[in-house]
Amino acid sequence: MDVIRVSVETATSAPDGRTNAYLLGTDSALLVDPAARTDDLDDAISDRSVDHVAVTHHHPDHVDAVETYADRCDATVWAHATHADGFAAATGVSPDRTFRSGTVIDVDGDEVRIRDTPGHAPEHVAFEWTGGALVGDLAIAAGSVVVGGPEADMRSYLTSLRRLHARNPENLYPGHGPVIEDSRATLERLVVHRLEREARVRAAVESGARTVDEILDAAYDKDISDVRRLAAATVRCHLEKLDTEGDIAWDGQHAEPR
Repeated sequence: MDVIRVSVETATSAPDGRTNAYLLGTDSALLVDPAARTDDLDDAISDRSVDHVAVTHHHPDHVDAVETYADRCDATVWAHATHADGFAAATGVSPDRTFRSGTVIDVDGDEVRIRDTPGHAPEHVAFEWTGGALVGDLAIAAGSVVVGGPEADMRSYLTSLRRLHARNPENLYPGHGPVIEDSRATLERLVVHRLEREARVRAAVESGARTVDEILDAAYDKDISDVRRLAAATVRCHLEKLDTEGDIAWDGQHAEPR
């Protein structure tokens, strides 16, 4: 599978301020996550036939040029069947076709299979083929992925990581940063990081922290002033998971040990 990664500048919370768009294939290519129109992305598609456009999820830093490139390439636009309305609202484009987990898109005679990978967002998917997986905001080479906001789900995120780990793709193509060649080790690292953070959140509550701000101060042993808002959103997701699993009581404002 021919894979082209084009890093484009976007309004993203990623440290480098950029999002990766990908072109899979050449003669019947799939464009994934066209986050913005740029000269580099224009050049990348200029010598190939883009027949399909899709996204890993609907966050603005992954979808803002869907309409532009769908029109330019006269491509079939795909969206998750369960979230087609959300896709249209996010992109301004009504999908031509919909997919579900397991749907296959033919790219130059190769099968690209779509897998549900919710957690970072409920509609999040990965695109898998022999030798690789395009994973959006499921994984990143260094650091961790923000799992926060009203639609994020920490339990689903961890499940998605574990399921991808079990399938053991050779390389991961993330939405931000470089290609990940040590896929299994990276997925293990992300699971361990989330569980360690969860343990710190639980310990903070058991030690008397009740509000998100109090838990943040107790659970982080480094300066997070630049990312405190994102850290707070992630802590909320950990609290929701712990509440669902019966480890603590969380009402959206205050946490208590059970």
